[in-house]
Amino acid sequence: MSTLPLPGATLRRMLSALLAIALFCGRAVMAAELHLNDQDYFETQGLNVLAYQNTFHAVFRDQKMSGIEIILHGERIATDGEVRLLPTPEQWDAVPTFTRRQRGPVPDQLIAYSGYPDLSLSYRIEITAEDQGFRIAVHLDHPLPAALVGKAGFNLDFLPTAYFGNSYLLDDAFGIFPRHPNGPMERDAAGAAQPVPLASGHRIVLAPEDPSTRVAITSEQGALMLFDGRSRAQNGWFVVRELIPADRTENALVWHVHPNIIAGWIRPAVVSYNQVGYTPGRSKIAVLEFDPLDHPPEMARILRLNSSGSFAEVFRGAIRPWGKWLRYNYAWFDFSSVQEPGIYAIDYGGRTSDPFRIAGDVYRTGVWQPSLDTYLAVQMDHVKVRENYRVWHGASHMDDARQAPVNYTHFDGYSMGASSDSPFAAGEHIPGLNRGGWYDAGDYDLRTQTQAAVITELAIAREAFHAEWDQTTVDEDARLVQIHRPDGVDDILQQVRHGVLALLAQYAAFGHAIPGIIEPTLEEYTHLGDAASQTDGRIYASRLGPLETDGVYTGVPDDRWAFTSHTTPLNYAAASALAAASRVLRGYDDALATQCQTTAVRVWKEEHDHAPVIFRSFNTTGGELEDEEVKAAVELLLASHGEAAYKVRLRALLPVIREHFSELGWVAVRALPFMDPGFKKSLAAALSVFKAQQDAQLARNPFGVPIRTGTWGGSETAAAFAVHMYFLHQAFPDLVGIDDTLRGFDYVLGRHPVSNVSYVSSVGTSSKLIGYGNNRADYSFIPGGMIPGVVIIQPDYPELKQSWPFLWYENEYVVDAATTFILAANAAQALMH
Repeated sequence: MSTLPLPGATLRRMLSALLAIALFCGRAVMAAELHLNDQDYFETQGLNVLAYQNTFHAVFRDQKMSGIEIILHGERIATDGEVRLLPTPEQWDAVPTFTRRQRGPVPDQLIAYSGYPDLSLSYRIEITAEDQGFRIAVHLDHPLPAALVGKAGFNLDFLPTAYFGNSYLLDDAFGIFPRHPNGPMERDAAGAAQPVPLASGHRIVLAPEDPSTRVAITSEQGALMLFDGRSRAQNGWFVVRELIPADRTENALVWHVHPNIIAGWIRPAVVSYNQVGYTPGRSKIAVLEFDPLDHPPEMARILRLNSSGSFAEVFRGAIRPWGKWLRYNYAWFDFSSVQEPGIYAIDYGGRTSDPFRIAGDVYRTGVWQPSLDTYLAVQMDHVKVRENYRVWHGASHMDDARQAPVNYTHFDGYSMGASSDSPFAAGEHIPGLNRGGWYDAGDYDLRTQTQAAVITELAIAREAFHAEWDQTTVDEDARLVQIHRPDGVDDILQQVRHGVLALLAQYAAFGHAIPGIIEPTLEEYTHLGDAASQTDGRIYASRLGPLETDGVYTGVPDDRWAFTSHTTPLNYAAASALAAASRVLRGYDDALATQCQTTAVRVWKEEHDHAPVIFRSFNTTGGELEDEEVKAAVELLLASHGEAAYKVRLRALLPVIREHFSELGWVAVRALPFMDPGFKKSLAAALSVFKAQQDAQLARNPFGVPIRTGTWGGSETAAAFAVHMYFLHQAFPDLVGIDDTLRGFDYVLGRHPVSNVSYVSSVGTSSKLIGYGNNRADYSFIPGGMIPGVVIIQPDYPELKQSWPFLWYENEYVVDAATTFILAANAAQALMH
């Protein structure tokens, strides 16, 4: 968007008025002073400033969670305050290497040491609290290298959805933050398109009309520039930037940052509960989350919807304080005594929640089914997927796949060592790989470890819960899937078959499972929209020119790469999936079921006839060797109806099961029908120790589930917890009750920190409807996909961006997360019956 100069007195008076508002609010508010707290970040009521509590990711680099970050009125509105080499860097562009952080010689000062060692650039960034905000100063250790002059600058990124439709003022220029990027762009010296600043000057005020997001930045010596990063990439942010001059080291760049603070601001309370609802007789405990300065009401009410459309109070009860977790205070509101079927809402502090159901059949339909009949269908590769008038995507990646080169690490973490473990030469087409499989997540790779988990979990859902649902037509021969079109075959069986086709194709081509198949270039990898247009669907042939095709072959080398390293843990994981699939496919596709079991048995034997092969890299490893062997032993034991060899090996692996009980206990108890009493006794003893340790851990947060604290949300962890505890309850009901499973299920569907939205899109009254799927550029969702959910921004800030889809660690759908939720929902339903 181009800026508008002020041509007349009217516009000048408007500008003066807006600046006066900004200055007045800034002075009125900044009576609250920033101070460093005991967790090493700056804090005052309504404002926090983090400085390198979070660092750039080793593989994915810039995930918008690093450098200097501003949390204003409870929202993280700015991040990545650091020296960068481009006006609007993309995720894979160069990032600095953070060295250390320490307190400065003056009060309320932090110093971060960082740089680009390979470019001979090192510096320290001082962040110092001052009247009306904080000061940022960049000090170089040596003068800026000549190659970086005009390139290196200090950037601070601002969240687009916090500013859409608001204005900005930059000296005597003003404008509106656009909803959609509209330029301007220009070509740099290397020929790459770069955005032109929307405006430039010495002082900028972002959103002067909005007291909740207003921020003023003043440069002491240089020129500030405002960029729209979305002009280069949809996940870009608005960027305030200043170039570092060539002739200065100390105080090479100095900013004064003045965030507006609303006097006396208190974060509104969050009332979290299961958005789907409750069965009459089960426990019903809402979790309430409060600002530490809040003095909340001590009572809450349950309202029941009448036929006239009005709500009537049916229960009033006290909230029970729980205590502090991270930065917020928590309490519980128990309304388990409300059991009459109907539509209800929670009223607290004068605010009424969205409605939810209490009914005996509340978990029967519309809970796990969208994950199966819509989300998994949309993720299916090598087929066309249609939903009534809508085509989600065409038949994709029909040109799969080419052999990846050796001694190569892909930017997404796939890797190849010195040997390909493949009969195919680098770049050669591998026939037969254009069958089956699901897009792994919000991108389009086929990650075998994930594929194996999906197959296994679907098979368990079929076996343990008799999950039956037919709303999708799947025609593998026609490569056509139609959602909301029953075809007389249960969807789970068809999805298992689809996954199995991909695994068996790997064994046919290589004799072992391979890490995965993925796009070779960053341009293809960042593709959004219809997967069928990611490649041309024609097999690459070097004999053809780049624009030539004969209809089957093409000279365009856009085919995906197959990473083919043999690694024993991954081979066991695939064998586990095939063994599980063989059991549920029996009676539906007997020939395929036999092929699955035969292949799984062969893999088991081959891996035990040779020393294990371990190949470790970020996206290539498979799980831990002995953990995967335990899982394979259990699935093969069940598939063989108790064959002795698997029993013997499972007994020998008991020490592994005990050591990794949180991951393997639920797997091992499924083998109990074929094991001796001593095995069961050993598992019971291990469970007792594990349960005591786990209960102590769960008591540390108010939600009673395991909550991840790394750079990925924990919804799948909570759903898996629900599943694991269900199977342990089935085996040892005297040691494990049903509440663990229900708490994990409730967490996913709304009873979690920050908000009360269901993490499963379209499931529950209020759910996450802006997700990181392959349609994220449309700020949309895929029904039934489950997002990771709340992430803990270190050291203590739980976050879930409601309207910004591009934070993958909070919003990205993953296929095996969806199948874990299918299991968790079926477990909750089974316990209620």
